Amino acid sequence: MRYVLAFFFPWLSLMLQGKLLSGIVCLILQLTIIGWIPAFLWAVTALNRMYADRRTNKIIREMRRA
Repeated sequence: MRYVLAFFFPWLSLMLQGKLLSGIVCLILQLTIIGWIPAFLWAVTALNRMYADRRTNKIIREMRRA
């Protein structure tokens, strides 16, 4: 669902991740037709990074537990 949100509203996707300044810059990019594609790619990259950080933190917690 977050990827659909990142496709239509990249700025909102970034703001929901807690990246307010990035979301504002992304909104300015999205207001132009040419800037919408980089804004979408930026939002998807940020989502992938967020999910990777979650996986890494989970692995670290499990390693500390063992």
